[in-house]
Amino acid sequence: MAREFKLPDLGEGIYEGEIVKVLVSKGDEVEEDQPILEVETDKATVEIPSPYAGNVTEIRVAKGDLVDVGDVLLVFSDVEGAEEAAAPEEAKPAEEEAPPKEEEAEPEKEPAEAKAPAKPAPEEREGPVPASPATRRLARELGVDLRQVPGSGPGGRVSSEDVRQFAERGEEEVEKGEKAAPQPEERRPAAPPEVSPIRPSAIPVPPLPDFGKWGEVERVPLRSVRRSTAKHMALAWSQIPHVSHQDIADVTELEAFRRKYKEQIAEEGGALTLTIFVMKAAVAALKEHPRFNASLDADTEEIVLKKYYHMGIAVDTERGLLVPVVRDVDRKSMAELSVELKALAQRTRAGEVSLEEMQGGTFTITNPGPLGGTAFAPIVNYPEVAILGTAQARWRPVVRGEGDDAEIVPRFMMPLILSFDHRVVDGADAARFVTRIVEILEDPDRLLVSI
Repeated sequence: MAREFKLPDLGEGIYEGEIVKVLVSKGDEVEEDQPILEVETDKATVEIPSPYAGNVTEIRVAKGDLVDVGDVLLVFSDVEGAEEAAAPEEAKPAEEEAPPKEEEAEPEKEPAEAKAPAKPAPEEREGPVPASPATRRLARELGVDLRQVPGSGPGGRVSSEDVRQFAERGEEEVEKGEKAAPQPEERRPAAPPEVSPIRPSAIPVPPLPDFGKWGEVERVPLRSVRRSTAKHMALAWSQIPHVSHQDIADVTELEAFRRKYKEQIAEEGGALTLTIFVMKAAVAALKEHPRFNASLDADTEEIVLKKYYHMGIAVDTERGLLVPVVRDVDRKSMAELSVELKALAQRTRAGEVSLEEMQGGTFTITNPGPLGGTAFAPIVNYPEVAILGTAQARWRPVVRGEGDDAEIVPRFMMPLILSFDHRVVDGADAARFVTRIVEILEDPDRLLVSI
């Protein structure tokens, strides 16, 4: 029996992707969970596994195609279990041929009985189970059948935490829980807005002039990471009233401390950069100023304060700017962060970072300092409340002391720039927040105490 494979829901707010590679050919026999497509969406390249075991009879997409969630990508034949799944539907006419008297005798019971099959048990879930490759890999390691795991995400999406909870509680407890709380129905994410998503507002925009009449031009498709970045930046800029606050930290002692231990960290496989210290200083400041580790729910008019500290770190790649997330920064040592961040940045540049590793950030740090420049104003990474930028640290002449005791000395200075959502925090809050970060960075002993 033929079965269509549609682009599944890949995550919250994601409704489209670009086909990067088709991993199968027409006529191929594939196994369940075998990678069949590579799709780039929300700045991450994701391998899409096959939900069926069967024969590929039709491929409806090619490299470079943009597809929406729900679009048919491939068609399978000889799908295992397809006939069994269809059997109950074929049996329905026979059930409807029951004597009319029985139908009239119990007019109210039959609708109630008909509702039960409409909510299949977890093991009867049909079609692809919405889950990331990392979640599927975890399920295989734990010996868990994803079709039995109730998803807590949008559209019934199964997360890694859902798999772990299922494995810990056992199948019987999960089934009991499902009777008390019905499994959410699968639904297609909301359609994209009619206005172009890369425009910051719905105000009519006049058409572009014919640039060709003044000289030669070339049109390059806005695709892949660049397209995702354009949409996300337009969303952030249009939704968040941005304000920036700047300061400068004297990291002379901190740089000496870094140089002292960088070789030791390198032997452990890490890179002890100033960004590691900034991450730790930022966590300490976030704990004292929790509104910077939050999101604004405009619909309910509530500020969502997050009790965890997952930091997005902007990484410059050949494909564009990507922001993988380092989780639980407050619970990891600087040595652990040095190793993890180095590996994460390498995998991000190689295009091997997963979609899950790009989500869940609570605060973002961006450091274009090594590329030059004295200052910049970063855009807040929606739906976060703030982003901290660090410009290039340089040796500068600094006046220390006052009056006759004043002297000019060389100091290693690093500019800090905080952009924030003025709906949630004020300028005075930002000044106190950044000042706290500066105090911690300027005193390595205080930094060690803070962590």
